[in-house]
Amino acid sequence: MKTIAVDMDGVLADVFEQFVRYDAARTGIRKSAKDVFGLGEVELFPHADTDLLTPGFFRNMSVIKDSQEVLEQLNRQYQVFIVSSATQFPQSLTEKQDWLKEHFPFIGWQQIVFCGKKTIIQADVMIDDHFKNLDPFQGETFLFSQPHNAHLDAGRHIRVYSWRELEATLVSNDTKWSFR
Repeated sequence: MKTIAVDMDGVLADVFEQFVRYDAARTGIRKSAKDVFGLGEVELFPHADTDLLTPGFFRNMSVIKDSQEVLEQLNRQYQVFIVSSATQFPQSLTEKQDWLKEHFPFIGWQQIVFCGKKTIIQADVMIDDHFKNLDPFQGETFLFSQPHNAHLDAGRHIRVYSWRELEATLVSNDTKWSFR
């Protein structure tokens, strides 16, 4: 059975929207994806480092549209692992685990990998929104489009804009289906 490593922040959990909420609460101005096209999170949100350490930041993120339904389908067809660089923010470990339990109850504790660098991850497929995780990965890669990467050439990675695109590519009735 093929394995899929799925990033959490920016792929399942809407970290951009969470930064927008925190920033709007602080400044009174709500930024949109069009306003921030191609800018990095630290560039856009000067208090991002503080926000990431705030209790509840990771626990209260919105779910990215269609991710629950499509990931559940993938979970029936593949060996799915949620892989998150969570150890940089230790309070995020419990918050992320609780968030996954609430929003993705079909993902068991054995399918959750919290790490520092994702270079240790071996799977057939990786879905992530950051090149730093996708570039060293040896398998098939999908770049989940987010405002911080929207202006960049996807290179060897397949850019996807939604979970429905991933569904069209990865969900198959043919269990012998292969990538490319």
